[in-house]
Amino acid sequence: MSLGSTPVGVRPGDEEAASRSIREMFGRVAPRYDLLNRLLSGRVDVYWRNVLVASVQEYLDKPDAQVLDLCCGTGDVIVALEKELERRAGSSRAATIGSDFSRPMLTAAQDKLTRKGRTVRLIEADGLRFPAPDASYDVITIAFGFRNFANYRRGLDELHRLLRPGGCLAILECSQPPNRLWGPIFDWYFRNVLPKIGNAMSGAGDSYSYLQRSVERFFSPDQLAEQMRLAGLERVSFRRLTGGISCLHLGYKRSAAS
Repeated sequence: MSLGSTPVGVRPGDEEAASRSIREMFGRVAPRYDLLNRLLSGRVDVYWRNVLVASVQEYLDKPDAQVLDLCCGTGDVIVALEKELERRAGSSRAATIGSDFSRPMLTAAQDKLTRKGRTVRLIEADGLRFPAPDASYDVITIAFGFRNFANYRRGLDELHRLLRPGGCLAILECSQPPNRLWGPIFDWYFRNVLPKIGNAMSGAGDSYSYLQRSVERFFSPDQLAEQMRLAGLERVSFRRLTGGISCLHLGYKRSAAS
């Protein structure tokens, strides 16, 4: 377990170097990111993101709610959110904002949104120092991005700051299956197959070896839930998906009335 993401070659605790290394890595993988996500997950990643969106539906019905998809990558969660909002559209609707600290990822997201005829505000920003006032968002979603923060505790403190009272933080992350039969099978695939295919097809060095290493060093679901509580979030829960390959965490900021 690590206190923050630490790529190979970066000294532990050097958050600036870690952020720079990860930003550069995602810039390199951006052109083939969607293809590899679908291939390496067998398209199950689409289902995971739909579960994430479904988990915050009550907020999407709120007029003028503000929804931030942080570490938005190429925009898959934004597209899923927009589809759900369109389905629920009334006289007013929630507003979706996407943000990532990798400009090539944001460029890919903008291209995708344009092809789909959707207009969404995108912000290039670091999730550890997000340029928005306190209590700006009703919902913050993060799909497979929190694990890449250079400082997990500071990241959770920042996300708590950005939430409005009663708001929801939804984190979807890679995990390690706890099942004694399924776990070793997945572990073998994750160590021996996924990095080789990902590195070869991405054309971005050992980027997918970083993925494998970062998941192994990341919090267990119970540990991440505890970190969310320490940051001040309440009613924290998690749900393992697809046998525990990924895990959806939910936490809520104390409402003003409580």
